[in-house]
Amino acid sequence: MVRFEKWHHRIDRAESALIFPDGCRDVLVVRERGRREKVLLTDLDFQPRVSELAEGTHITGFRLRPGAVVTDEVLAAVARDCAQVEDILGNALDETNDLDDVIVALTLPLATVERVSKQAGVSVRTLQRRFREQGLPPPEYWRLLARARRAAGFLATELPLVEIASACSFSDQAHMTRDLRRWFGGSPAQLRRDPYCLSLLSQPALGNWTGEQISTR
Repeated sequence: MVRFEKWHHRIDRAESALIFPDGCRDVLVVRERGRREKVLLTDLDFQPRVSELAEGTHITGFRLRPGAVVTDEVLAAVARDCAQVEDILGNALDETNDLDDVIVALTLPLATVERVSKQAGVSVRTLQRRFREQGLPPPEYWRLLARARRAAGFLATELPLVEIASACSFSDQAHMTRDLRRWFGGSPAQLRRDPYCLSLLSQPALGNWTGEQISTR
């Protein structure tokens, strides 16, 4: 499994950056004018948010695979030597944990927490405890966010909304609308009309992570 995706963003003018829930944390190396570079770890989001970015800021980001966890010691090592960040993160994430396959399974169409826990050979309660011990949201978070992101991925097509709702296992179009509003702050019709939002929702993340082969049906 691909460990992380590297990206860059340079802010020529102050901007408000829209961020959608994507099931990934990012390690950020932030360089601001007149300040020392700093290393940040983003949180997992449950709703859209806006990040205010100052003019002249340069961010080198490392989007970690969905559910990946890095320790404070790893972040401290990155802060001591930002030039080695890729090697440090690569070594830290070299081994998959026991939840990687579970998270991928939760993104599949028709997945349920009960079915995935049975496939993993544990009870639902045990699976929930494993996520909690890793400091991660519960299994249902991953299932619901993946379903919403899968539906959002269809918005770039001409498929009617009612068919998208059916293909993504929503009970009906209204159900899909409620979920997309919850996760992404807009109705399917509003998101479909916004190329910028669609581009954000198409970036590698939960459900379409680099190297994953996720069926849409």
